[in-house]
Amino acid sequence: MARIVMKFGGTSVADLDRIKNVARHVKREVDAGHEVAVVVSAMSGKTNELVGWVQGTPKVVGANSPFYDAREYDAVVASGEQVTSGLLAIALQAMDINARSWQGWQIPIRTDNAHGAARILDIDGSDIIKRMGEGQVAVIAGFQGLGPDNRIATLGRGGSDTSAVAIAAAVKADRCDIYTDVDGVYTTDPRIVPQARRLKKIAFEEMLEMASLGAKVLQVRSVELAMVHKVRTFVRSSFEDPDAPGMGDFLNPPGTLICDEDEIVEQEVVTGIAYAKDEAQISLRRLADRPGVSAAIFGPLAESHINVDMIVQNISEDGSKTDMTFTVPSGDVEKAIKVLGENKEKIGYDVVQNESGLVKVSVIGIGMRSHAGVAATAFKALADKGINIKAITTSEIKISILIDGPYAELAVRTLHSCYGLDKN
Repeated sequence: MARIVMKFGGTSVADLDRIKNVARHVKREVDAGHEVAVVVSAMSGKTNELVGWVQGTPKVVGANSPFYDAREYDAVVASGEQVTSGLLAIALQAMDINARSWQGWQIPIRTDNAHGAARILDIDGSDIIKRMGEGQVAVIAGFQGLGPDNRIATLGRGGSDTSAVAIAAAVKADRCDIYTDVDGVYTTDPRIVPQARRLKKIAFEEMLEMASLGAKVLQVRSVELAMVHKVRTFVRSSFEDPDAPGMGDFLNPPGTLICDEDEIVEQEVVTGIAYAKDEAQISLRRLADRPGVSAAIFGPLAESHINVDMIVQNISEDGSKTDMTFTVPSGDVEKAIKVLGENKEKIGYDVVQNESGLVKVSVIGIGMRSHAGVAATAFKALADKGINIKAITTSEIKISILIDGPYAELAVRTLHSCYGLDKN
């Protein structure tokens, strides 16, 4: 017997038939004798509908938010998960399974006060553990918790993944299964590279890089939590027949295991290729090369919640002037330029330039730590295809390359092939 947390995303619970199918997945684990908790998202499309309703209402006079009171926003959008948790509990009860729905505040899942993008601070898993020990399935509404103001706080888009991993850590689960509309983590996007392979295992650090660099399989914060708390996490498909051969295999179910590096015996040099579209490049020309100039640039951007990624600095031959180039999401370009303009005197640049429509392609693998020449292989492969590189950043297990948008798919296919990821 094991303790398992199962999470099902919006597409997995999109309608009543799919909720009944989810109930069959849960029943399989219950029948195997496991203690089970389930975390659910809102039905597909419902959160967008709820957000639209909020944004369509008049602004509260005197409110700090440009659109609405964030606490009431959370009260509205969190209702989607409440509906799903209740429906799944009913479906399980119809299968003669002892099940009960739980909202975030009932556990409670304690969060900070950042309504709309709250972070989990603490979970008291004692009551859930007690109920699971008595044979009851806890069906928990994801995406939500209880803020210090004693009001519902939501965790931001993709927050149900974070809820599931956090609950798995709180109840000391043996495993957290993330059921989604894909059957695992692939070496790259199969829509671009049909030869992409499903990975049997991937290290937490690699998955964190993949998630933060464009792979949409898991939310970044959920991977961070899994890595910190060593929560073994499986990415699985909810659309597989719940009773298909191997689905009930506890040790090796179909899907991808995200685990500690020590569990991976044969480490590939490169594990996967990720890409992120809609990147933009901003360049500040002829800055004074003096202490504090970087802080003068990136401090105000951070205060405006603009996420800066790749940073490149070029110093003039005489060392008196420098150019600073960095990337931001395309949607933040106008905001970033406005912030830089407001701080031009403090920063001391001559001119600001920007270019949108760029793509960041990343090569990821824990095996890169002990192998030389990985970057050179990528640069040569792209050069042979006539793809110009605009910026490069590296870490121990990652190389990220900025290129023009139209070359994105060619670059992904080229890098996937040059590292032998096409091969079984």
